[in-house]
Amino acid sequence: MTECMQDIKGKNPQELSSEELAAVDAVIGRHKSKKGSLIPVLEEIQEIIGYLPKSVQKKVARGLSVPLSEVYGVVTFYSFFTMMPRGRHTIRCCLGTACYVRGGKKNLEKLSQTLKIQPGETTEDVRYSLETVRCLGACGLAPVVMVDEDTYRQAKPTKVSGIIEKYE
Repeated sequence: MTECMQDIKGKNPQELSSEELAAVDAVIGRHKSKKGSLIPVLEEIQEIIGYLPKSVQKKVARGLSVPLSEVYGVVTFYSFFTMMPRGRHTIRCCLGTACYVRGGKKNLEKLSQTLKIQPGETTEDVRYSLETVRCLGACGLAPVVMVDEDTYRQAKPTKVSGIIEKYE
């Protein structure tokens, strides 16, 4: 297993601390009797531990009495859920039409080169995760790069390294 696949505590993604397991159990317990609670439960758990490993998905399925395939289907369908630990900062590079034609692909190449990861991956120090998006709704500002909630307009490959260095 690569270091990139380990969470921020340096452990196997399937291993959770007793505190994390207790928090997961508490979330499931609060929602156990509520119909349609799968997505809120998954959101709350991901907020607590940062991602949804298979072991947690199994625990949710058992606790809510829903098929594991349903839990897995929801986790893999919605892009805001992740089965792998994410970095402390999420970098999104827009590759929508406006951004692409104005240099979005070159920004992505520079980000990948600088971070030494590909889209969908997390740096070994778990500082950054790199994602591509098809539109950030800021076409007039193209090309756009986002770091967490901060939007960088008319981003250029020469400026990308400076942008990401701002984030610890």
